[in-house]
Amino acid sequence: MAVQDENAENEEEEARASRKILILFAAGLLTVVAGVAVLIVSTALYGGAQTSFGTVIFIGPFPIVIGAGPGATWIILGAIVLAVLTVVLSFVMRRESKKGALHES
Repeated sequence: MAVQDENAENEEEEARASRKILILFAAGLLTVVAGVAVLIVSTALYGGAQTSFGTVIFIGPFPIVIGAGPGATWIILGAIVLAVLTVVLSFVMRRESKKGALHES
């Protein structure tokens, strides 16, 4: 009985931790979306006609880079560099985590 109670407590604790992580993720995502919306609105209201923007959207490991405006070329180049760095770092971290898993077993 004690083992079953302990397992039930561990599962409940994991469920609570998962909910907390999900809430933090949602709060972070909403904060980023709200920040982008504020920047877009403030640029449209106060920036005049010379506005530029760029963004990177990841669908799996594939980045989609979008930009517009007179300075968009540099913004897109910066976004591409950041996208490539993100992909490279994810592969490096994945390899390191596999190495660590092999050493532990």
